[in-house]
Amino acid sequence: MAETLKKRSEISENLKWDTSLIFASKEEMFKKLDECMELSESIEKKYKGKLTSKKIINECLEEYAKFLEGIDHVSNYTSLNVSVDYTDADAQNTDSVATSRYMEGYSRLSFIDSEIADAPMDVIKEALEITAIGKTYLEDVLRGKPHRLSAETEAAFISLSESFEAPYRLYEQTKLADMKFPDFEVNGVKHPLGYSLFEDNYEYEKDTDIRRAAFKAFSDKLKDYMYTTAAEYGAHVRTEKIRSKLEKFDSVFDYLLFNQKVTRQMYDRQIDLIMEKLSPHMRKYARLLKKANNLDKMTYADLKIALDSEYDPKVTIEESKKYILDGLSIMGPEYQAMLKEAYEKRWIDFAQNIGKSTGGFCASPYRKGSFILLSWNDRMSDVFTLAHELGHAGHFYSCNKTQSIFDTNVSQYVVEAPSTINELLMAEYLKKKSGDDKRFRRWVLSAQISNTYYHNFVTHLLEAAYQREVYRIVDKGEAVPAEKLNEIFRGVLEKFWGDDVELTDGCELTWMRQPHYYMGLYSYSYSASLTIATQVMKRILGEGQSAVEDWKKTLAAGCTVDPIGFAKMAGVDVTTDAALLDTIDYIGGIIDEIETLMD
Repeated sequence: MAETLKKRSEISENLKWDTSLIFASKEEMFKKLDECMELSESIEKKYKGKLTSKKIINECLEEYAKFLEGIDHVSNYTSLNVSVDYTDADAQNTDSVATSRYMEGYSRLSFIDSEIADAPMDVIKEALEITAIGKTYLEDVLRGKPHRLSAETEAAFISLSESFEAPYRLYEQTKLADMKFPDFEVNGVKHPLGYSLFEDNYEYEKDTDIRRAAFKAFSDKLKDYMYTTAAEYGAHVRTEKIRSKLEKFDSVFDYLLFNQKVTRQMYDRQIDLIMEKLSPHMRKYARLLKKANNLDKMTYADLKIALDSEYDPKVTIEESKKYILDGLSIMGPEYQAMLKEAYEKRWIDFAQNIGKSTGGFCASPYRKGSFILLSWNDRMSDVFTLAHELGHAGHFYSCNKTQSIFDTNVSQYVVEAPSTINELLMAEYLKKKSGDDKRFRRWVLSAQISNTYYHNFVTHLLEAAYQREVYRIVDKGEAVPAEKLNEIFRGVLEKFWGDDVELTDGCELTWMRQPHYYMGLYSYSYSASLTIATQVMKRILGEGQSAVEDWKKTLAAGCTVDPIGFAKMAGVDVTTDAALLDTIDYIGGIIDEIETLMD
């Protein structure tokens, strides 16, 4: 039975990350914020109205980079402290105060983009030729020139950034602080319930009665907040639509894909092909789950259970270190040093506590290491999750070290590739380790499907298909009330799972659980990134060290290349559907092998 969550103050320090690696104290953070605000005033005084020569433009960018680095550290420090405990009023207040102040700095410096965009083309080209740090930045300014608003409007938008981000903040507050779950009862026994308890424990619970009862109790509570959450989400997507019109984009899709440097064709292909081609394979896997677990029926509440519920390898945090270091050893000594540092310097927040963000993420403040959030449950599946997040850490460890802060804003289309390839490399390591143990090999294969591919090619892809329908409605100027959102999500599930999965009441509320909807078109990019990762992993298995070296160079490139160029550096062509179709076939092959190992 899942345990009741503790307060953050009751958690052992060795299970928490150490944000003092960014700032030793809140006072030190505010001192850096003061310095950044003074720098923004200095930059404005020195350069506003004067960005008319290549020399002055580059001098300005050198100082602007220092401002961006400082604010990057401040914003990460305050937001990370909130993310581990949304019930911490002091952390919330510190984050709010700091955000309000540094957004003033961003607004004050919005003239930089505007004046450079308005400078003569020959001046910008000359600045591009001599810049030491701002090449990508200047290229992006030129690229965005047709969509720029007046300098005053741009400044106003930046000043209102905190208001634009309010729907997401309200969503997280609703979900992690306001939403209180009652205990639920099964066969006379009460069980505690919470957001992370459900998503990290009960969805994988092997007892069918408990698992399904937890799903019902969880869904019932979600429904109580359905209209509030729909209002928060509706405000967010309407704002995006308004911005897309003001910035002269043909559609909200074009607006959201612009900064990703991805075509609409690449976006639509990812959703359409997976919905059509992967669905038969995943329906087969659902049937295998039903058979292996002797279920009376396969329901939506059963989709995340283990194939072999009696075989769930347990791994402690200390044991995970050896798995991680051995499994990712192919990446070389420098990467190994980064992995050791993550454990030794407490980059990782393993804790489970009240108010902590659900799921997992990795934040990498510029040249300050990384900060990984997850909830450790002593399962081998947690090793895959940690390997995933350490992939993000390794990516930004490489590009932050070699690139300026202007060149670290990696496209969402590829940002999940360095993380998901780590999961694949871990699986390959465990397969080799399995030897003649067919049960363990079957577990590894099923972990690849249930963790790596299900999470990225199914969970997030279905979210992306739902999200696309929402934006199509928004693009037409129509509303998306809660009932409509339920209808869209259920329709996507019906199309993908067909008659092989019974859609339990409450499945339609799954749209309420995903913060990615407040991050633009992010959900689809998981499968896009994993497509690249799968192809690179196959290259590494086939070609060895030369493929590894290509991958390391790709990681270090940051955003100096676009997504097509990123994939090309790693030896993958994403301009056609070949890589995606091959990856879907690879997934199907894993499921076919699982079936043979069940006989």
